[in-house]
Amino acid sequence: MSNKLPNDLINSLRNDPSFDAEAFVAIHQEEEKTSSIRLNPLKPFPMDGLAIDKNIPWCKDGLYLKERPVFTLDPFFHAGCYYSQEASSMFLAYAIEQLEIADQPIKALDLCAAPGGKSTLLNSSLHKESLLVANEIIKARVNILSDNLMRWGRENVVVTNNDPSAFQHLPGYFDLLVVDAPCSGSGMFHKDHTAMDEWSLANVKLCSERQKRILANSMTSLSEGGVLFYSTCSYSSEENEDIVDWMIGEFGMESIYIPVDEDWGIQLTESPMHKAAGYRFYPHRVHGEGFFFAALRKKTVQVGFSLKKVKLDKNNAPQHVAQQWLDMSGLFTFQHQDFLHVFPKQYEQDLKALQNVLYLKNAGTNIGKWIGRELLPSHDLAMSVRIHKDLPSLGLDLDMALDYLRKEALDGSVQTDGLKGWVLVRYQHVYLGWIKVMANRINNYYPKELRICRL
Repeated sequence: MSNKLPNDLINSLRNDPSFDAEAFVAIHQEEEKTSSIRLNPLKPFPMDGLAIDKNIPWCKDGLYLKERPVFTLDPFFHAGCYYSQEASSMFLAYAIEQLEIADQPIKALDLCAAPGGKSTLLNSSLHKESLLVANEIIKARVNILSDNLMRWGRENVVVTNNDPSAFQHLPGYFDLLVVDAPCSGSGMFHKDHTAMDEWSLANVKLCSERQKRILANSMTSLSEGGVLFYSTCSYSSEENEDIVDWMIGEFGMESIYIPVDEDWGIQLTESPMHKAAGYRFYPHRVHGEGFFFAALRKKTVQVGFSLKKVKLDKNNAPQHVAQQWLDMSGLFTFQHQDFLHVFPKQYEQDLKALQNVLYLKNAGTNIGKWIGRELLPSHDLAMSVRIHKDLPSLGLDLDMALDYLRKEALDGSVQTDGLKGWVLVRYQHVYLGWIKVMANRINNYYPKELRICRL
């Protein structure tokens, strides 16, 4: 492992007269790392266990921490009360606010979404009646994306696992397209020194070509007048400003300028050809890792996707079941195999359209397995922000909560007087999952694939 920055990278950055090479190199020699989280506004919790430093100025739900906790040992983390996310990448929240994108419901696509940081941010920042499609190209990464969105607790999300080219079948469908593109990763050098060993100019070129392919294959899905957020964790202009110029020339995009506070340390850049606005985050200037962001608007004429051609199948799912468990206002129930899901009623036809052209990993909230007369509640239901607050529940202390999250048998001293059947487990009023209280035992129904190991 080396912490020596590649000379080719430093030399390329020297072309910017405002670049401070000495400070840039010095910060990468330091071992101190920033730690930050973003709160889930729909899952409040007591934060006295976190060493909070200060707010992140460009994200109202973002917090810097004085020290990085062991997130694995915090039940609130597993309950989706907050997400551990790098501060620079939370800039999307500020862009949404400045462009007033959240003023009305929209349809948004997070194209390269895993592990879910930007998707959960979008789900909190957009209008509450928006539809979010979170896509991950790599099959091995889609499960973690689905899990993180499940913990976030909203039902207005569809998780997909498709190549960007699949979205060409939805012309003009999305109002917002977010592409946090796979890149050469130089922006992570401060956080992860090992990444320096893999970096090369050849990989920068390869990533640039891949970014163009991803954008070209998905641009049709963005509506006329729709907004594109493009970002990378790279410092190389070939993956940043040059890509912005390419998009403007190739697709008739228009740069969007977003004013920022000078005190934040974010460097405003201009692309060489079209003078498009870009935003660079350098770790010697901001309290965060390396990041690039640009916003563009689609100006070319785009024929829109028509939902009129989409025919709904007969829905035989029992609509009364979910009402016993959660607030169903504005939702409907549909059945997929043996499982019941709830989804926004206003997007019922949209869901069918997405099913017709994409592979869906999950849609809405999976509330459980339907066995004809009874619902076996799912972990997703326990994580839902719509779940009824008067359902039977059992409070645990920290040690017992961690035992539960390890999927261990609960101690016999747990008081379950008056409780039987399906019971929610909570830690300080925040739900963690389900148990089933039997006459002589308690069954732990925490998902085995999510269980934590002893540290």
